[in-house]
Order: sequence, then C-alpha cells, then structure tokens
Amino acid sequence: MMRSALVAVSVLALSACATPETRVRTALMDAGLSKPIASCMADRMVDRLSLIQLNKLSGLKKLRNKDVRKLSVDEFLKRTKSLQDPEILGVVSSSGLICAVKA
Repeated sequence: MMRSALVAVSVLALSACATPETRVRTALMDAGLSKPIASCMADRMVDRLSLIQLNKLSGLKKLRNKDVRKLSVDEFLKRTKSLQDPEILGVVSSSGLICAVKA
C-alpha cells in the first residue's frame, strides 16, 4: 500500500515538471504530427501565446479521435477559429506553415 502511494506521488511530481513546450509538443504529436514539426511548432507557439491561450488549445483534444490525415485544413482552421481568439488562430496557422516548409 505504501509503495503504491509512493509511486503515485512520484508520477504526479514528474508530470508537474513538464514545461509548457513539452506539453504542447506532446499534444501535437498525439494529434498526428511528426516530432520535428511538433517540436518546431511548440517552440514557436510557447513564445507567442500566453499560458491561458495554450490551455485554450487543449479544447482541440476532440481531434485526437479523428484521423488527422483525413482532416481538411479548413476543418482544422474552423476548429481553431472556434476558440474565438484571433491570436491563437494566427500563431497556429503561421507556425504550421513555417514548420511544414522547414521540414
């Protein structure tokens, strides 16, 4: 029992250490992006968006259940636009474009 509690506390402590960039990169990779593109986008996004805006992006988790390859750019932008934050839309769009071209 004590051992289980110790393991649980350790896992929670380690997850709290994740930086915003790490969390964004992981979320992008979970959504189907390659590690290089996810890393590039995460780096740009954490420099340009506030923590509140980055948390708003977690609302796009619904995309995880979809095959991202079948997701049209229009649908992705529509979902990002639904967050009702023009700055998020601009940063996500420009980061995606720049990082895709760099790759």
